[in-house]
Amino acid sequence: MPTPTDSAHTPTAPESGTRPVVAIVGRPNVGKSTLFNRLTGKRTALVSDMPGLTRDRREGVAEFANHKVTLVDTAGLEEAAKGSIAARMREQSEKAIVEADLVLFVIDARDGITSADQAFATIVRRAGRPTILVANKCEGRAGEDGFYEAYEMGLGSPVPVSAEHGEGIGDLVTDILAALGLAVVQSPRRSRRAQMAAAAEPGYEAAGDPDADGDGEPERGTLARPIRVAIVGRPNAGKSTLVNALVGEERMITGPEPGLTRDSVSVDLTISGRTIRLFDTAGLRRKARIEELAEKLSASDTIRAIRFAEVVVLMVDAERPFEQQDLTIGDLIAEEGRALVVAINKWDLVTEKQKILKDLRETVAERLSQVPDVALVPISALGEKGLDKLMAAVFSTYATWNRRVGTPDLNRWLHEAVARHAPPAVSGRRLKIRYITQPTARPPTFIAFCSRPEAVPRSYLRYLTNSLRDAFSLPGVPIRLNLRKGENPFQPSRRRNSR
Repeated sequence: MPTPTDSAHTPTAPESGTRPVVAIVGRPNVGKSTLFNRLTGKRTALVSDMPGLTRDRREGVAEFANHKVTLVDTAGLEEAAKGSIAARMREQSEKAIVEADLVLFVIDARDGITSADQAFATIVRRAGRPTILVANKCEGRAGEDGFYEAYEMGLGSPVPVSAEHGEGIGDLVTDILAALGLAVVQSPRRSRRAQMAAAAEPGYEAAGDPDADGDGEPERGTLARPIRVAIVGRPNAGKSTLVNALVGEERMITGPEPGLTRDSVSVDLTISGRTIRLFDTAGLRRKARIEELAEKLSASDTIRAIRFAEVVVLMVDAERPFEQQDLTIGDLIAEEGRALVVAINKWDLVTEKQKILKDLRETVAERLSQVPDVALVPISALGEKGLDKLMAAVFSTYATWNRRVGTPDLNRWLHEAVARHAPPAVSGRRLKIRYITQPTARPPTFIAFCSRPEAVPRSYLRYLTNSLRDAFSLPGVPIRLNLRKGENPFQPSRRRNSR
């Protein structure tokens, strides 16, 4: 296979202090999302043989030789009737091309150059952005014909790669840096060769934070660290419309058709001086009703977004509030220990607002009892009403989720709670709870030391949890109260004192 020649495109270094944007475009099913995952080193974009799986623009961060680059995965470019889902997908892809500093135009070398490739190459050329032609699926001899045909595209020398197997990624990274006018900066700890090898084989993240970008930030939330907020709910509840309203542009594809969103797509924005990383997710239906592969992949991606979010906004349709699936999603959020805010969308369509709101509060109190006093915010995503109150609730709930209580205050509370309602006697023996501490937050987690933790009734544990929540103002977030056998670990044991 020939090696790529020097790029014919004029290097255009981005403005100082900004992160260059690289858009990955091409027709459906040429391997754009696989390349996106390979370059970012994270398995975040959904990948399948099904064409058209990606719909919205997804952003991620890649680091090449000490330079950070924003990568944008786009929907496949294809001819489509005006107003159709495919047409809206194409509009999003064309926006990504215009806003990019560099375009990676991906073709399938095994399929050769198709008429669709030629048509969309014209769109890329007209946009006037620096472009690198990427001939994907070049492993073995099957892609050689397509690689040679790619020279006819008029986009310079193609770079042969195999995104799935990691072949040729080093050459592509070198061309990306050259096209962006970025120098290869040698790390004081690693040679240039080692850096390029790492960039060529970044590896997939097996598990962990889906949006971690390797900044080395501390685990605990700070003002500088983005608050991860996932928007979840049933299909067609208005999640993407809400994201567009908060961002202030048509960033996500919206429409009356349910299931438009498939990937969990993140967008960064600043509200009231706080940085938010907002995740738009696919709608979750009952598992028994999920049949298509795309929806199965989307559902698993949404659940993963919930697990790694910090605050989850559960979107509920005011015209069909709190169906069983909404409550199931709420239970999942609580089980994962995430902070929860409930947004009642399409509130402008409700007539008896006070009555409906009262009924909703009662339903939430009864059916989501594990997170009492959860914030319930009526909004209209389409009309952009109630968004300030929603974000205020997100910030407030996030602060509660991070709250820590001092050990002296906790033990004073424990003494009073036990005095008000003593633990019951089990098998004629009194239970003794001697000491409590909070080892972690996010969510608030407490450990109480008890003589016989296995014998404490669940009803008494609920009493302690609810009393703890009321005493220290912890509404709307899950609380973990665990019992352990033992005495106060900071008090000398009687046996030691007797020596």
